[in-house]
Amino acid sequence: MAEKRKTILFVVEAMGGGVFTYVVDLANELVKTYDMYIAYAVRSQTPANYKEQFDPRIQMIEVKNFVRSINPLKDIRAFFEIRKIADRVQPDIIHLHSSKAGALGRWAFNGKNTPIFYTPHGYSFLMQNQNAAKRLLYKLVEKVSGQRNCTTISCSEGEHRESCRLTRHATYVNNGINVDKLKNVLDFVTTEKEHPFTVFTLGRICYQKNPALFNKIALELPDVHFVWIGDGEMRAELSSPNIEITGWVEREPALQHSMQGDVFVLTSLWEGLPMSLLEAMYMRKLCIVSEVIGNRDVIHTGENGFVCRTAEDFVKAIREAQNGDTKGLIEKAYADIIETYNTNAMARHYSDIYREALRSC
Repeated sequence: MAEKRKTILFVVEAMGGGVFTYVVDLANELVKTYDMYIAYAVRSQTPANYKEQFDPRIQMIEVKNFVRSINPLKDIRAFFEIRKIADRVQPDIIHLHSSKAGALGRWAFNGKNTPIFYTPHGYSFLMQNQNAAKRLLYKLVEKVSGQRNCTTISCSEGEHRESCRLTRHATYVNNGINVDKLKNVLDFVTTEKEHPFTVFTLGRICYQKNPALFNKIALELPDVHFVWIGDGEMRAELSSPNIEITGWVEREPALQHSMQGDVFVLTSLWEGLPMSLLEAMYMRKLCIVSEVIGNRDVIHTGENGFVCRTAEDFVKAIREAQNGDTKGLIEKAYADIIETYNTNAMARHYSDIYREALRSC
């Protein structure tokens, strides 16, 4: 008789941006082996058609009281809400995604009979747009919660090093992209053969992505066309006349803009392991990134791209891409995606961790 399928419950507060893509791709792979439930919150960045992107076998349960910022009343309600969901689902494994889910979930569940895992997707205490007191509070919450019976699975080697400072129970699985799905979409993307040399980025125009630095680089390179695919509250920072802002666009138009680009730039102040970077590597775009956790774990100067500290470093690297031969770097980055940073490899690693935890119960 076939063994009964195990049940996994994902608890996801940050259902937007790269975290959303990660959860969709991972859950769609794992549902081939496990019964999958996702308890989630809708954010402003959550796609309108988000349910359509999940395999229909996945059960979706909205957590009404999840909010991004600290809200004692809502947080207490969310604490009891996710406990009720778990009582109903009776999962064999619970996996918490993002800082808010990690904080509430590690206290809502004891981890003795059901293995608990937590993936930060970028620690809140590393977010430089928060004041020092708030960052210290976030770090204290992570440190105290890290003593609970839960294993932290970081999404990059750099994030793992931070995790090891907070808990003894830590490992990591590199983020990955669904290359088959991306290829299928790219097959229908049309691009113009003739276009100006273009530097692009993709994401929310917000403090984390450092639009001021992106603007400074553009000002230093007036002959280069810059494109920011996305929109956000700091749009006014992008004032250089050679910057085009697309605004929020659907997946296919975003990829069309990306394919028209020559160089992908990421000026972020902090990251987990950005999906936009992995996708640009797969699309064979030269990647030039800031020296922060996540970026520097994937890109290595002179091997598969460039890691930069200053605007001058970015300008120099872009000029090299414009005037030199960077094909070797581009092909090495593409090979890294095929060999390491893909959904199939990511799902296999998670399954190995889950199976080992279930054997130890």
